[in-house]
Amino acid sequence: MANRPANAGSGRGLAPTGNAAPPLGAVVPPQWDTPPPPPPVHHDPPRATPPRSRAPTPPQGGNASGLAWMPYLIVLAGVAAGMFVAWQGSKYAGRGAGLVGCSLLAAGLARLILPPRYAGLLSTRRKASDVLTFAAFGGAVLVVALMLP
Repeated sequence: MANRPANAGSGRGLAPTGNAAPPLGAVVPPQWDTPPPPPPVHHDPPRATPPRSRAPTPPQGGNASGLAWMPYLIVLAGVAAGMFVAWQGSKYAGRGAGLVGCSLLAAGLARLILPPRYAGLLSTRRKASDVLTFAAFGGAVLVVALMLP
């Protein structure tokens, strides 16, 4: 057994008895001189479970849910029209991009003016970040539209 380590034993039967060290990975219970202390007992009353968050309630009012889609649909129609115009050829790419940029600026204006109840899908974050994002994207597309023929 020249290839076996010195502490591997013969591999037959049980491990040698006596003061030999336990094998690696074996769980050895600790040897206590005195019994371990009992775990601490807590006399706190049971806590109530935290209240669950409720699902968002639909907007109050008669036609609020129907009107909330209108600004989004108007902006979507403007962007679709701009893409259609730009699709007609490179001659109209600037006009189509201009229409897309104006639609995005109109989305920012609608988000600024309308309350969140009527802004619908245009309101995804806070009002300031929504308006700033629409204005930045709309302005960037308008700059590109001015550079196109």
